[in-house]
Amino acid sequence: MKIDNLDPLPVKKVQFKLAFMMHVPRESGCYVLTAFDGTILYIGLALKLNIRFKQHVDSLGKVKPTGDGKAVWFYYLGYNEKNLPKLERTWLNHFQSYEGKLPILNLINSPLG
Repeated sequence: MKIDNLDPLPVKKVQFKLAFMMHVPRESGCYVLTAFDGTILYIGLALKLNIRFKQHVDSLGKVKPTGDGKAVWFYYLGYNEKNLPKLERTWLNHFQSYEGKLPILNLINSPLG
């Protein structure tokens, strides 16, 4: 599934490289790692997007190539902290209904609560 299929669409993006961390805000939000062509590889949430960005850049599991491509873009949508789980779940449900599985780098489903 491509990033353009998500609703609401996360329109802000930076390259998924440490040098671009300074462009990621220190706010809560949901984010998506995609391959160059926009194929979704991972969906997540963060209380501080910039810190989560750095954690992922430092993680071999998120930077190595996958069968669906290599993470090149970090898309994000600033969002109210209280509603983060709902947005993440919405995106994951949409992906699962489209693909029949979780994104390749999501190892577990997000909590329902």
